[in-house]
Amino acid sequence: MLHAVIMAGGSGTRFWPQSRQKLPKQLLRLAGDRTMIQQTLDRCRGWVDPAQAWVVTNEIQAPETARQLPEIPAPNILIEPAARNTAPCVGLAAVEILLKDPDGIMFVLPADHVIETNEAFASAAKRAMEIVEADPGRLVLFGVTPSFPATGYGYIERGASIEEDSPRVYAVNAFREKPHQSLAEQYLREGRFFWNCGIFCWKAKTILSLLEQFEPELYAGLMKISDGIRAGQGPAVIKSVFPTLKSISIDYAVLERAQAVVVVEAPFQWDDVGSWLSLPRLNGSDSEGNTVDGAFCGVDTQGCIIRTSNDHLVATLGLRNLIIVHTPDATLVADASQSERIKEVLGQLEKQSRKEYL
Repeated sequence: MLHAVIMAGGSGTRFWPQSRQKLPKQLLRLAGDRTMIQQTLDRCRGWVDPAQAWVVTNEIQAPETARQLPEIPAPNILIEPAARNTAPCVGLAAVEILLKDPDGIMFVLPADHVIETNEAFASAAKRAMEIVEADPGRLVLFGVTPSFPATGYGYIERGASIEEDSPRVYAVNAFREKPHQSLAEQYLREGRFFWNCGIFCWKAKTILSLLEQFEPELYAGLMKISDGIRAGQGPAVIKSVFPTLKSISIDYAVLERAQAVVVVEAPFQWDDVGSWLSLPRLNGSDSEGNTVDGAFCGVDTQGCIIRTSNDHLVATLGLRNLIIVHTPDATLVADASQSERIKEVLGQLEKQSRKEYL
């Protein structure tokens, strides 16, 4: 069977003050009428049974995750007792899936991306599943054709074309780290590089076999967890063993070492919604260049991003290029060009022991 695995453990600190430890980016409504994690599950409808959907999250976010996704069975919400990056996350899901479905295919996707359209995404997912079913040893990635020279994304250098039918499939020549500006511009000109959007498809047993080959200590820990689950001691074993696992991404642990890796050229539009500056791109702007969600009255105000809550009116006069976010207990006013520094505010709050705002 096909299993959708939604990775949902991120904090999304760049969206403070709406994003908090208990309510991170994926649990917010940032684009559209539903939260990002709800939209993630929505785009799997029709080709994944909700009973075969899994979410990997953490203890503090699990209750709200379960509330927002009532169609997912409670045992399918897997709780990481510590943040250990994506390889342990994927490995834990693979262990759980393999115990229930020895031939299961995993479709792994982040909870906090915006993808359009759902139909195009389903088409790409179908192609990935066909590849894995035809060759169970394959690892399938998705590559997004760059629309600008992004320095914040990793890149996939494509090789020879394997399948010409749409969406096209290529061998993977190399993975490239986040580039500096001139190198990103070169990648864009050359036209053989994709953004690595972090969406994958493979057999659960294949990814575990490759973890055994490349990261044997990590694999051994996952097998301890598997044995504990079999013995009916799953929660206790996960709590004791998972924090001891090596913190490493699935890219470094497996994908950059494995041979049978291919990339599907994504036929969908993709955005990782990295900061408040994503909202004008996703939600549009008014005639003054303002992107507004909530009650707002602006006079001589241009290029601002305004988010309000509980019908709280934000009124502005003579402002340019600000981010203004109001929540019931905190308000952010920031120069839009300084949006990357929002994490410094959180650091200052932590130093002041004002954890109620984190």
